[in-house]
Amino acid sequence: MTSLSRHKSSRQPRRAYDEPVPQMRLYQEWLKRERGLAFEDYAALWEWSTTDLDAFWRSIWDYYRIESPTPFRAVVRDNGMPDVAWFEGAQVNFARHIFRHIAPAEAAGQLAIIAENEKGEITEISWSELRRKSASLALELRRLGVKPGDRVAAYLPNIPEATIAFIACASIGAVWTLCSPDMGTPALLDRFQQTSPKVLIAVDGIFYAGKAMDRCTVVKDMRAALPSVEALLVVKSGYGDAPVAGAIDFAGILTRDDDAVAAFEPDWVSFDHPLWILYSSGTTGLPKAIVHGHGGIIALACAGHLHLDIGASYAPNSFGERFHWYSATGWVMWNQQVCGLLSGTTICLYDGSPSGPKETPDWGVMWAFAARHRITWFGGGAAFFISCRKAGISLSEIGDLSAVRALGSTGSPLPPDVQLWGNDEFAFFGRPDIWWCNISGGTDLFAGFMAGNRDLAATPGRLQCRHLGAAVEAWGEDGKPVVGKVGELVCTRPMPSMPLYFWGDADGSRYRGSYFSEWPGIWRHGDWLRIDEDGSCTITGRSDATINRHGLRMGTADIYAAVERLADVADSLVIDLDDGEGDSKLLMFVVPAEGRELDEALKAALAAAIRSSLSPRFIPDLFLQAPGIPRTLSGKKQELPVKRLFQGWPAAKVVNPDVIANPDILPWYLACAKSWLDGAPGGQGTLA
Repeated sequence: MTSLSRHKSSRQPRRAYDEPVPQMRLYQEWLKRERGLAFEDYAALWEWSTTDLDAFWRSIWDYYRIESPTPFRAVVRDNGMPDVAWFEGAQVNFARHIFRHIAPAEAAGQLAIIAENEKGEITEISWSELRRKSASLALELRRLGVKPGDRVAAYLPNIPEATIAFIACASIGAVWTLCSPDMGTPALLDRFQQTSPKVLIAVDGIFYAGKAMDRCTVVKDMRAALPSVEALLVVKSGYGDAPVAGAIDFAGILTRDDDAVAAFEPDWVSFDHPLWILYSSGTTGLPKAIVHGHGGIIALACAGHLHLDIGASYAPNSFGERFHWYSATGWVMWNQQVCGLLSGTTICLYDGSPSGPKETPDWGVMWAFAARHRITWFGGGAAFFISCRKAGISLSEIGDLSAVRALGSTGSPLPPDVQLWGNDEFAFFGRPDIWWCNISGGTDLFAGFMAGNRDLAATPGRLQCRHLGAAVEAWGEDGKPVVGKVGELVCTRPMPSMPLYFWGDADGSRYRGSYFSEWPGIWRHGDWLRIDEDGSCTITGRSDATINRHGLRMGTADIYAAVERLADVADSLVIDLDDGEGDSKLLMFVVPAEGRELDEALKAALAAAIRSSLSPRFIPDLFLQAPGIPRTLSGKKQELPVKRLFQGWPAAKVVNPDVIANPDILPWYLACAKSWLDGAPGGQGTLA
């Protein structure tokens, strides 16, 4: 066990560092050398990647040496989204692509996985050990009758066992589906019952935010409610109250080391063979069960690694790349982190709260983790970085973070002042212009529509560029592209990681209705996007939660950026409500910083911040002090569910507490909405 203690540094600021050659630049050099293609700038490269899909995705296939024992007939057959087929005839396997890195990585002394939990217990797994353990489990799943296409459901936190189990499933063509132990049982069943898993892999307890929590009862309830489950494998955590009857010990399976394990090879599967099922948030209805394929995820992850700028580094005696993105297993960023293995990168997992015990929060916990393990690439939700800045932590007092060369942010827009805070903090480590890779995309397509590029200028608060292969535009109400103005985020050409289908959506009607109902054949994502002349992008909020004040539209992200930079504001949420008389009322829920109240002085400060940063039109009609802001388990503010509550929608149809990170605050919002609808909104948050 390693101590989680932190120390005050007595070191002097470090020198500037020589950065490795960007992966994007290496790829462009390869295009010039192998394809005779040279591009004046990134804009030209992006244009080519979105107009000549065949040439671009073929180049990704060749550059990353994606393997198939059979040739593909064509790169893409596009009959109009969503009726698109990719690399027909090819056979691939996610696990095979990972294990090509065993020999070179181990020759350089690099690990596959470094994992740590909240108690400071560290696990290190080599590439050979990862292969052996996943092969052992794959053979056991076969013994249990799991065949290609069968679903294996997992109820696991962000521990190595989850990664091992996923790779084992991918190896034999089973379809992986994962939920986090912080979900309530109804939310779990809303997901798993849709997919009828044959095997359930579950943890019997967890340790989170300083507390041990039994999960045996949840596991038993799940098994009873899933008649399709024929076998239950339990990961023993040490926090379960009692053994789960009839369960197979997960750890025991992984000890196998015989000739069959040594000879095991992952199965070749078709390019579009299902790899995993991800789920939408499910806050306002049954979550969508989104199916992605082996080949599409491999291709997109490889292209994405150009933007993330991660790749294998096999220099002797070097740490190589160590990639971390803080995530629970219920968020798509868990899947993104596992995809780091596809490029030979060491992935660094953390299981626990990013701020430690609730009673004594410490926003330096994750930074100390990064320092201990010499992490080179550190990602998290925008809300995490905002919390760090507001907590006033000093990174120079935490540990040696000089290995960190990149910071990643997603989940919601990152305010410019938070990015500047990070630059100031990393100046101590010789990186005053540390690269921020801000990305925006979605679980739906497992991709970033907008991403980073180390060769481009970085403007705080913006996304550097549109992702290669992503034909993203901002469309006005007339369905035409706009530049320098806010419009609907659309994608006009297909990408290989777009869903194969939704599970249980036999005729595809739910899939089409989710993305293609506004403009047939055009993916409408549901975000407001501004693309500037230099190609940088800004997400200004969800298009279904737009603020429209007297004909002037504004995304909620701009409002949050204006008010949450105030030291006296911990969090906020804003909704726009039609008053039935041709106008609207703007309500802002405010969580003051600890020790503060939403008094007249703070209201005046909020109004002044909005007036100076945006426009007097967007000053709320009513400020309400709230006990917290409802967020999904991945940290996204729940604007639409709150708005619908205040519009009179039945609570049961609006929000599912089992997928809200802080469900204890929902009664306050229900009472507040009732008072609003009864005509007595109040003004000091006294409606709870």
